[in-house]
Amino acid sequence: MAYEAILLDVQDRVATITLNRPERMNAWNQQMAAELSDALHECNDRNEVRAVVLTGAGRAFCAGADLSRGAGTFSGRERRPEAPPRDAAPRILPYQIDKPVIAAINGHAIGVGITYPMTCDIRFVAQDAKLQFAFVRRGVIPELASHAIVARVAGLSNAADLLLSGRQIRGTEAAELGLATKALPAKEVLPAALERARDIAENTAPASVAIAKRLLWEGLDASVPEMQRREAPLFAWAGNQPDAKEGVVSFLERRKPEWKLAIPRDRPDLLPSGK
Repeated sequence: MAYEAILLDVQDRVATITLNRPERMNAWNQQMAAELSDALHECNDRNEVRAVVLTGAGRAFCAGADLSRGAGTFSGRERRPEAPPRDAAPRILPYQIDKPVIAAINGHAIGVGITYPMTCDIRFVAQDAKLQFAFVRRGVIPELASHAIVARVAGLSNAADLLLSGRQIRGTEAAELGLATKALPAKEVLPAALERARDIAENTAPASVAIAKRLLWEGLDASVPEMQRREAPLFAWAGNQPDAKEGVVSFLERRKPEWKLAIPRDRPDLLPSGK
């Protein structure tokens, strides 16, 4: 697929996806949504990709929905087909792939510009970036499961404050609330995200990361005993794989590990796909 609204680059086993409509502050449209989903499928299917970084071109991460349709911007969604064309892959979000996805929120993130990176696994944010779940100020409601995700990561009271008021916060406050891992000067956001992605690519077992990621997201609605039941057979499976031996031996020999398993090729049958 030839991309127009995004860029995709793979280096050192890390894929960087860049929202690429800087003249519109990377405003979100259906083309961008489709291309992001396609790029995530490609990253998930390529064994050499171990981690994904998502960022924006220019001074914004994503200024929210493209409002060029004016009053009709949010109308007609019930008429949009839920399923893609027969020859297209199903639409997916970052939490649904096996590889860690790190959002480098380099600038302003409004509406879908913040709910989309909330479906990523790790977030770095520019200290002075403006973040806003602005939906209720536009006459609609937050989406992309933000009612669940924001409440889990920031607590119910903080989620209510942000989602029900639609007020604007800065990156520093986002980090204080737990919405982001760390707030940094804007120029340091992407390098920090890439550094974390490279560390994952070099030092972690791909199958182990895929399992841990799936369990983390399943844990949003799981009790502690239920999660223990889910973990046990997957730990047993992993312990019998060559990567468990390699992880111990490489540590004892003080060398870089050489992992044998690859995702998605060696996805355990016990681990359901998030797609």
